[in-house]
Amino acid sequence: MTKGIVIIGAGHAGVQAAASLREEGFSGPVTLVGDENELPYHKPPLSKAFLKDAQTKPQVLRAEAFYTGADIGLRFGERVAAIDKAARQLEFEDGGNLGFDRLILATGSRPRLLPLAGADLAGVFSLRTVADARAIRDHAAAAQNVVVLGGGFIGLEIAATLAAGGRKVTVIEAQERLLGRAVAPTISLHVAGRLAATGIRLLMRTTVERLDGENGRVIAVTTSAGEHIPADMVLVGIGAVANTGLAEAAGLTIANGIRVDPQMRTSIPEILAIGDAANYRHWHSGGDVRLESVQNATDQAKLAARTLTGHDEPYTSVPWFWSDIGDMKLQMVGLSTASDRTVLAGEAADNRFSVFHYSGGRLVAIESVNRPADHMLGRKMIAAGFSPTPEQAAGGDLKDLFVRWQQAQMESAACPQS
Repeated sequence: MTKGIVIIGAGHAGVQAAASLREEGFSGPVTLVGDENELPYHKPPLSKAFLKDAQTKPQVLRAEAFYTGADIGLRFGERVAAIDKAARQLEFEDGGNLGFDRLILATGSRPRLLPLAGADLAGVFSLRTVADARAIRDHAAAAQNVVVLGGGFIGLEIAATLAAGGRKVTVIEAQERLLGRAVAPTISLHVAGRLAATGIRLLMRTTVERLDGENGRVIAVTTSAGEHIPADMVLVGIGAVANTGLAEAAGLTIANGIRVDPQMRTSIPEILAIGDAANYRHWHSGGDVRLESVQNATDQAKLAARTLTGHDEPYTSVPWFWSDIGDMKLQMVGLSTASDRTVLAGEAADNRFSVFHYSGGRLVAIESVNRPADHMLGRKMIAAGFSPTPEQAAGGDLKDLFVRWQQAQMESAACPQS
């Protein structure tokens, strides 16, 4: 390769792809392109620790010396306008271009826009980048009444953080429960109860009519029921949209993201896609998914690097996620979309419990609140294909069961039946 490999997107996926290419022995040119003028940074802390202290700085993914030492070219603060797949080059908004032999799209996702009057008022924010987080932190310093639109992970993390700092916080969620598409009802109810106990007002099954402003700044949120909620700050967390514009314009197959095969190749084999923007057939659930998590971005990046260095392995990582909301560490492993039975282990009253999800008797997911051991063991069990019975899951002591199952599997493999 004379032009080498170019990666569009300098988030978790893009940076890991660049690092993994070098780890896999690729010696050709590697260029990382990002539209922010920042060294790539960890995003999860932006909704939590970063908002608490004006002196907190972003946690960089890799020190600048890493990129120099690994001979990874950096083109930050540049936005790609188009992919010319015939000429194999990128065209930049400033008029420049960059050739490539292979291309990795790690374009991520962006916050879903609020389709309401007043959404463009000052004091209305979404969170995706460190620039967003800085703006939220600066505005929150003088805010008293905060309204969070959306009861998902980002919205609740911010709500808990700002409430802990003394603000009056209201969360408005259109669905009947918080985290409705992410966790079991038991956990939704638990999270709601803990947040309400800290003084956060929760409005479920509630929609918003408009955002009201004065002199160009937001002053209130009016619900569809007519309630007028004072707000000198509004946080919008109503989901994310995959950044597929470049891929779609280049003629790649799009289906709720950039469609990829098990090796992360798009419909144009010379172009791969990874991370938040990639949609693929999941090995465990059998369904098509687009996952927004650091784990997924990192693992897909590692596999993409192996694909581009001559390997042909499918993507079989077990998905896992986490969220810190107030005094609750939520950890999730597996996908619960096909779940037809749940089992509770531990006591919700202790703020330490897990929900085991089953589909036809097979363990497919575990959701934990302050039970990290269940989460870590769950990652191993699901990867290995071990399913404790629902009764065993509820009773605990799964580690010993799993170890004995592993030993039996090893013995069976060593002594195959004739």
